[in-house]
Amino acid sequence: MNIVDRVKNILMKPKEEWQVINTETTPTPTLITTYLLPLAVLAAIASFIGYGFVYGAGSVKFGLIYALIALVQIVLAVYINAFVTDALAPSFASEKNMIKSAQLVVYAATPGYIGSLFNIIPAIGWLGSLAGGIYSIYLLYLGIPVLKKTPEDKVPIYLIVIILVLIVIYWLISYIILRIFWSTLYGPVVLY
Repeated sequence: MNIVDRVKNILMKPKEEWQVINTETTPTPTLITTYLLPLAVLAAIASFIGYGFVYGAGSVKFGLIYALIALVQIVLAVYINAFVTDALAPSFASEKNMIKSAQLVVYAATPGYIGSLFNIIPAIGWLGSLAGGIYSIYLLYLGIPVLKKTPEDKVPIYLIVIILVLIVIYWLISYIILRIFWSTLYGPVVLY
């Protein structure tokens, strides 16, 4: 399946698409390079344009930093969260399968990738992120029982744990990456 069809199907008819995804055995590195990276690069380009050219106080340098942070943040957060999701699976009577965990996390985050395109206009970028995040939670909810074989009564708590882990990982990665990029381009970061 091509990337456009997968994006359209996971957004428009997720219940059916999770069943299709469940039959696939795409290795995690292939999933990352053929699905996640292209969408993450689009999100980074939107951030570069928005924060490098559109945003009033922006500059090309700032746009580049923001884009690089967005790209690295998306890829690392999804990859780490897939590992954590898989490691936690037995705690929720779920199937431990790294390929299925990666599929769950990568495909459920699709609305977030698409929502990131709103960063091309920074003033409304947060709306895309918010809408994408909310819909991603719904996609996770639908995908957990299909891909991880989680019993229905355990899905809500597994979902909450996955979300909390993702938030912590995402913000930790953001903090580290921001310090590295900012320090490299602008000098040491001073926190007051």
